[in-house]
Amino acid sequence: MGARLQEEIKQNKPFSGLEQETILNIHRTSGLMLHLIQQILKPRGLTAPQYNVLRILRGAGEPGLRCSEIGERMVSRDPDITRLLERLEREALIERHRNDRDRRVVYSRITSAGLEVLAQLDPVVDASAKSMLGHMTEEKLRCLIELLEEIRQGIAA
Repeated sequence: MGARLQEEIKQNKPFSGLEQETILNIHRTSGLMLHLIQQILKPRGLTAPQYNVLRILRGAGEPGLRCSEIGERMVSRDPDITRLLERLEREALIERHRNDRDRRVVYSRITSAGLEVLAQLDPVVDASAKSMLGHMTEEKLRCLIELLEEIRQGIAA
């Protein structure tokens, strides 16, 4: 079973260990999944991080979230969230406003146009997730989730 990745990436030498093979498998799989999602988002002019921010802001409701709060909730870290928010604002998918009590604090919230984009994308993204993982049983998916959570907990420790 372990030789499959080795064949895919045309590696002649064995991996240095099970840990390396595991990390490379996760990285390869993540890359393939992200590529498929990006193909869905690209025609709408969105990147995966921008889509992630729109979903975060939809879930946050009013008054929106500060930049730092958005960063904490993102699936993958983006070093320049401010620029990402500026682009979404230019596209009228979000709006930003300063806090009345502390002008240094800026909140971002999703606009109706942003909600409309998500409403169009949600069924397509959901169908893509089902096509990527639909061949796996619910039990295997739950096991995979637990294993990935365990890896993240170990990294955070």
